[in-house]
Amino acid sequence: MRTFTIDSENDITVFASAEEAGQPAGAERFHSAEELTALAEHWPAGRLVEIWNSLPGVQPVRKFTDRKTGVARIWKAVQGLQAGDVASKPKGGNNALLTQPRRHKGRKNSKTAQVLALLKRPSGASLKSIMKATGWQAHSVRGFLSGHLRKKLGLRVKSFQRDGERVYAIRS
Repeated sequence: MRTFTIDSENDITVFASAEEAGQPAGAERFHSAEELTALAEHWPAGRLVEIWNSLPGVQPVRKFTDRKTGVARIWKAVQGLQAGDVASKPKGGNNALLTQPRRHKGRKNSKTAQVLALLKRPSGASLKSIMKATGWQAHSVRGFLSGHLRKKLGLRVKSFQRDGERVYAIRS
């Protein structure tokens, strides 16, 4: 049965068996999610976040909704580690083991790309021209500009009136 140890630096080491793990000085052992849960009962919540953020291939978090969720996610993540692996945060504060989220570049002919091209023109784009290019209704265009471009992509979309018509623009 695989055995895991965790030390005071939150380094998790995987061993093929309990005998191989031995009784590590300054480290705690666990074999199951239940044992990890029992250990974690005495830890501050911030330690769960530190452990999670030190695991390879995970999306870093600032906090967990609760202790049970944190322990469950950590247990699931360590199941992918092989005997001999050590999941630790490299010294120096930068976690090289974490995979960085890939930035989606998008497709060239998507409606998002079409709308962005219209909005980046020096004169911007009118609501009607965006509706015509996408085939969307006015409320869909406004929702897309607010929800996707502003909130999700973090772009600053300017809105103004020109000759009685609503115009939107993105300034680079």
